[in-house]
Amino acid sequence: MMLIHLPTFVALTSLGASVYASCLHGTDLLPRRLVKYDEVKTVEVSKFGYTGLQGPLNWAGLSEDNAACRESNNQSPINLADPRIEQIAPGEMELSIPKVEAAELENLGSTVEVVMEEFNATLAFGGKTFSLKQFHFHTPSEHRIDEEHFPLEMHNGDIAVVAVLFQLSEGRRSDKLVKSALANIHDVATPGSVTETCELDFSQFEHHLSDQPMFHYTGSLTTPPCKEGLTFLVTTRPLLLDVKTYNSAKKVIKFNSRYTQNDLGQENLLKVGCSK
Repeated sequence: MMLIHLPTFVALTSLGASVYASCLHGTDLLPRRLVKYDEVKTVEVSKFGYTGLQGPLNWAGLSEDNAACRESNNQSPINLADPRIEQIAPGEMELSIPKVEAAELENLGSTVEVVMEEFNATLAFGGKTFSLKQFHFHTPSEHRIDEEHFPLEMHNGDIAVVAVLFQLSEGRRSDKLVKSALANIHDVATPGSVTETCELDFSQFEHHLSDQPMFHYTGSLTTPPCKEGLTFLVTTRPLLLDVKTYNSAKKVIKFNSRYTQNDLGQENLLKVGCSK
């Protein structure tokens, strides 16, 4: 199975509220910053990474704003095996995303994301409505189910994050949405570069999510500043992705998965390690 964290996917913010996002880019906390040089559009590259001193073990050392990465006891991602992790029934979450002729695809250095700010895309859950800002990918997946990790994870959301898992197809079957979103990923091989997606049709994707139970828990951003308070909705059944699309994606995205955190409520693993 594969998480679309490619491997993470979209950022959602509560309408009318100032909130945090999974991968904050394009949200109230980290506004999108575009630059043009000689008519070539670029985007600001992330100040953190996944290797060496830029990686998760030192995120708290990159900025005092990232203290939660080392101190918080409700961090994400997690292994979804704890019996306290509840599931919501099919239909309790509703995505409404129009067909998009083309959207901006950006390489932030830490992930690639599809910008959805200008489209009327929403998520309804728990009596609240959230506006879709962007979706991005993590590879491999950040969340695990019963210790099993997946090739890709896609995140949609800010304070409410839909994490979609993906499994590699044994044939050519593949989710049409992700295939279209990443068709031009070779054009953004360089961090900071920008291109456009192909047409994005979310109908099959919406049906897949509404037709299954979802894991539901409250955790944190999986990127700096690791703030708590995010609602995660994680698929229990993966979508399929063909090998060719996946290989093209990971060649550009590289490795961008935060290590699995301690069980919710237990001491932060970094803090435990430093106390030994």
